[in-house]
Amino acid sequence: MVDLVLSSIDRGVLTLTFNRPDRLNAWTDELGRRYFDRLAEAELNPEVRVIVVTGAGKGFCAGADFRTLSALQDGSYDGEPDKRPNTFPTTIRKPIIAAVNGACAGLGMLHALVCDLIFTADEAKWTTAFARRGLIAEYGISWILPRLIGHAKAMDLLLSGRTFSGAEAYELGLVNRSLPRESLLEETVAYARELAAYSSPASMAVIKRQIWGDWSQSLESSESAASRQMLEAFSRPDFTEGVASFLERRAPGFPPL
Repeated sequence: MVDLVLSSIDRGVLTLTFNRPDRLNAWTDELGRRYFDRLAEAELNPEVRVIVVTGAGKGFCAGADFRTLSALQDGSYDGEPDKRPNTFPTTIRKPIIAAVNGACAGLGMLHALVCDLIFTADEAKWTTAFARRGLIAEYGISWILPRLIGHAKAMDLLLSGRTFSGAEAYELGLVNRSLPRESLLEETVAYARELAAYSSPASMAVIKRQIWGDWSQSLESSESAASRQMLEAFSRPDFTEGVASFLERRAPGFPPL
């Protein structure tokens, strides 16, 4: 049986690869369930410090599989979607980096955006697609997209459903880096390894929670919570090690999460 999400780990970096290349890694209930299971396993694995997500073949994820959409249209759909929401990756305490190697559409685009960082191939094709399928902005993308690129740009991408390149995604501020396709995964993994080697897992977990959680908080609430969290950070071994490694001019040896 084909494993729908391939997994490999090296030097603290877990690479997860959507593995339906013949369908541009289009999303199915089974693929989603396997992906979320892999993330939950990574959450508990002390060897994993950073997660990279990419796609096999020419696509990252081309959105919901058309066979699923057809079944929903004619009433024959009998699947079992995972009970975990599509925003589940935001709850994983470890950083998740999307390496968008190709087609990234609809639900696939949402799954890139709920990663913490996004690197894309220059020529990757991006689209929200929803309006051109008679659908709405699904699964929270109408909340995420304006916060990443602003109201006007989000309206453009959602209302038009137009296709745009990875290079334009970078110009819009949607992604962190736009790279040649042939070096995308190598450079993404290199960045992930740097996080794994030099950044405290505990610090990254708290910062991730702050970033995703503070979008809905006031400045005063964010500052108050950060003050409490800073006091907690002072008591962790990560703080002691972070200061000692800096003073001793050596790489840190932070404990796993």
